[in-house]
Amino acid sequence: MINEFADRMGPYPFYEDGFKLVDAPYLGMEHQSGIAYGSQYRNGYLGKDRTQSGFGDKFDFIIIHESAHEWFGNSITTKDIADMWVHEAFTTYAEVMYVENQFGKDAANAYVQGLQPLIKNTSNIIGNYGINSAGSRDMYYKGANIIHTLRQLMEDDVKFKKMIKALNKEFYHQTITTEQIENFISNYTGIDLNEFFNQYLRTPNVPTLVTKNANGQLYYKWTNVIDGFDMPLKLKHSTQWIYPSAEWKIFEGNSEIIADPNFYIFVN
Repeated sequence: MINEFADRMGPYPFYEDGFKLVDAPYLGMEHQSGIAYGSQYRNGYLGKDRTQSGFGDKFDFIIIHESAHEWFGNSITTKDIADMWVHEAFTTYAEVMYVENQFGKDAANAYVQGLQPLIKNTSNIIGNYGINSAGSRDMYYKGANIIHTLRQLMEDDVKFKKMIKALNKEFYHQTITTEQIENFISNYTGIDLNEFFNQYLRTPNVPTLVTKNANGQLYYKWTNVIDGFDMPLKLKHSTQWIYPSAEWKIFEGNSEIIADPNFYIFVN
């Protein structure tokens, strides 16, 4: 596990301190170099596959999740708990990367998509600053799907993997803000992600693709989005992309619009 995480996220951040799993009378916690463990030595989340993907019970969730916090949470730590999504979204995505290493990319896609029914979308992922206010618990499952969506936008798995390592190198053993993470990712990818992060982190609203047939043509647009949100969208089983905005556009294609399920959106 440590070797796989080092391959995907960079060197283990606390070699001088070592790595330990400590029996505890509760589920688990990410203490630096001493992970508290109380998951009954069962695969999955207390023996269950939360993702219903067939892969969530192939490993001990607590060991994988809490250990991944050594990178995101213990080495990279947010200054305010309002930004705790940085810890939990990337650590939950570390589970996805672990599944990918063990079982392949299709398994990883199924795993992260299987987290979507657990998302509530009732409040913002980022909390209120300065008052010890964490954001929504969606920082775990929605957070991982946000990162997975970002990975699709990059269209380059090699660059995505390098970016995760680069994050850990850039912010090694630092306390940081979400703006630092957002700016680093935008600069690294070369994509303007301002509206992307504002939409997914600072509202509970999920971009919704709507379509209509009129005058013999198929139209599409985004709804439930902030001003300026224009995230492109790849179609399923295709190399074709569409470029929705808040205004209706004509679909220039030979098939129906079926979104790639690796994007976290709703379709109406």
